[in-house]
Amino acid sequence: MPASVSNVKNPKKKEIENSLLKKLVLPLSIIFSSVLVDQLTKIWAENNLIYNQPVEVLGNFFRFTLVYNDGGAMGTNFGSPLYYLISAVIILTLVLVYIYLNRQHTILVVPLAFIAGGAIGNIIDRLRVGKVVDFIDLDFFDINMFGYQLNRWWTFNIADSVISCSLVFLLVYIFISHHKKEKAIDVEDEKDPTP
Repeated sequence: MPASVSNVKNPKKKEIENSLLKKLVLPLSIIFSSVLVDQLTKIWAENNLIYNQPVEVLGNFFRFTLVYNDGGAMGTNFGSPLYYLISAVIILTLVLVYIYLNRQHTILVVPLAFIAGGAIGNIIDRLRVGKVVDFIDLDFFDINMFGYQLNRWWTFNIADSVISCSLVFLLVYIFISHHKKEKAIDVEDEKDPTP
């Protein structure tokens, strides 16, 4: 049967397929853009900065300092670089599946797409140079808690930024939506006089 005839017989199926694809355009665009910006900035850093030699942008507060991180976020080191690579691939897979399954919920898909893009950017580094390329060096505030002291923030990259900002957004969103649901339940309980 020719394709045109089958489409006429089942236009709803074609409509649904197009709708599903349209819902994935935004997250795929975000993922691609995040990876592109992350990798371009890392290439710039590797070509223009000298390893561990800070270049002041806004005094000591904001500098570019090229470093390589074979551990995890915020200076963690729970295992070998291979451990971090495998963990990142597993987490990325879960995030991509979650994006696909929840593609109709833009409020969740957008930050998850940024997280996926950031993860891909750092995975590319681990495959390309065996470590993550970091170069953004900020000095926000010192941390001194429970015997742990941090005098300068960890050096990071664009991928880390989009992942961190998206996680904060998701946590705030989850907290607010959970709080709204609790309020709605309380209002319903007040309306229902039965014990």
